[in-house]
Amino acid sequence: MPRYEFTEGSSSKFWEITLEGTTLTKRWGRIGSDGQEKVEEFDSKAEAKKAYEAQIHEKERKGYTLAGGGEDDGGEATAESAVNPDLEAAILAKPDDVKGYLAYADWLEGEGDPRAELIRLQHSALDAPAAKATAVHKQVAKYVETHSGELLGESLAEAVSDETLKLEWHLGFIREARLGQVDYDSTADIPELLGELLAHPSARFLSRLTVGMATFDGENEYHDVLEVLAKAKPAPPLRSLFIGDFEYPDETEISWTHVGNLQPLYKVYPQLRELRVRGGEIELGKVDLPELRAFTVETGGLPESAVKSIVKAKWPKLEALEVWFGQEEYGAGGGVKDLKPLLDAEGVPALRKLGLRNAEFTDELCAALPSAKVLAQLEELDLSMGTMGDGGAETLAQNARAFQHLKALDVSRNFLTEAGLKVVAKVAPSVIRGNQREPYDPEEESRYAAVGE
Repeated sequence: MPRYEFTEGSSSKFWEITLEGTTLTKRWGRIGSDGQEKVEEFDSKAEAKKAYEAQIHEKERKGYTLAGGGEDDGGEATAESAVNPDLEAAILAKPDDVKGYLAYADWLEGEGDPRAELIRLQHSALDAPAAKATAVHKQVAKYVETHSGELLGESLAEAVSDETLKLEWHLGFIREARLGQVDYDSTADIPELLGELLAHPSARFLSRLTVGMATFDGENEYHDVLEVLAKAKPAPPLRSLFIGDFEYPDETEISWTHVGNLQPLYKVYPQLRELRVRGGEIELGKVDLPELRAFTVETGGLPESAVKSIVKAKWPKLEALEVWFGQEEYGAGGGVKDLKPLLDAEGVPALRKLGLRNAEFTDELCAALPSAKVLAQLEELDLSMGTMGDGGAETLAQNARAFQHLKALDVSRNFLTEAGLKVVAKVAPSVIRGNQREPYDPEEESRYAAVGE
């Protein structure tokens, strides 16, 4: 509890204040006495924090100074989280085994760490009836809020309070996190916040990470975010990573976002099963992700180098691949010839869902796919958002036998007329055909990929 004192003339007074969640506790009186105590409750942590700072400012204005030359700790309890590498290693080895977490809870209890009780609380809800589980979830939310200083620390707790950071807790630890600036008035430093999150013991078993807007000020860039991820020590066991969770064009345009080089992440997060990237200026490098099941790249201009990275990638367990190619004027490069290794099914034995979307060469794809080796192993094929015309639809229809095994074929948001829609309707058992677009000039070749800028 920060202690302030005022000594002048005959006055010799102290004043103490503590902020815990939404509760302010104050004690004051003559130095040497027990003094008086008062507790104030507020409707939110933000209101309590504001009152805490205002009251300290008022005391300082009156001449009170922090006793002992110490520093104000912000009012929150910030006991250092206890860490046991051996018990953590046991959990990392078997992340779905609750026994490891319960053993950690026993040890943490001896250290006075509030995560011990949180582990037990959440464990009690795992197999509980719905009504009891709901009640426990409410207890958990209250417990996390009350002990946020110890479970998170002041800056992470503040980020949660203003929704810059959203968390899901599982057996006492953070399992999922999403962080990003919330609006144009936000001043949150997302790379710095991410660094604090990755370094915190409560995020040691972080499994899913989503990064929204890195900044609304100028162009949205993720270079620093990627650098923080690449340098995390120890790195959390991420299984899912999404860089670029923003609404376009409402928050920013895809082409106004710079992703950067993803290659340094592959060795750091070899357990990734899902990787999704949205934005521009994407560098994939040499992809080696042996556990990856799903990869999605959403862009208005995928460079030829990235196309080549995709077809040469090492991901033997990949089941779903979705690629947006984009428009040449926004940096898109490559074409059907560059996709030949993929169309020949090289290195993708487990692939079942393939999306070749937002392309300026969709009709050429329609001509190449009937003889593509990869087609036979697919269950779903997505050619949406591209430049398919009635000619491409006719090509698919002429080769309908090659597509009959598909569970779904998506040709939506292309440039099919009523005649083209009718032709393509029976190419596969289920054909998604809605939201066709109109060319700039029906009399000229003015079809375009749906997303560029």
